[in-house]
Amino acid sequence: MPSTVSTKWTGDMSFDALVTGHHIIMDVGTESGGKDSGPRPKAMLLASLMGCSGMDIVSILKKMKVEDYSFEMKADGDTAEDHPMVYTNIVLQFMFKGDDLPEDKIVKAVSLSTEKYCAVNAMLKKTAEIKVQVFINDSEVKL
Repeated sequence: MPSTVSTKWTGDMSFDALVTGHHIIMDVGTESGGKDSGPRPKAMLLASLMGCSGMDIVSILKKMKVEDYSFEMKADGDTAEDHPMVYTNIVLQFMFKGDDLPEDKIVKAVSLSTEKYCAVNAMLKKTAEIKVQVFINDSEVKL
């Protein structure tokens, strides 16, 4: 299924992308000629990665009947020093909180997303080493 995104330059270094009917403003900081009116395009890749995996994981856990938990994610990306300065290393942290959470189901859901289902992950793996960490109630669990 094809995807189409239209993007319009709105002045200085700012762009307005229309993505599935939603506007996303992208910009750079004042030190680079922008007004810092939106996120940087490359950082949006990390946000897309988290959204992709997060949606997978929530869907999988719902099918596994895992309920009553909170879930946050964090992505840290290191970039190459030379242009085009792609991400070379990415650390993904998946943090779950709740009572009596089934570690095996959470690990399985995260693994399925990061190893099989998330297309953004699959694309970024072509340029970056991606490390995955899972935490349940602030304790790291082994994958």
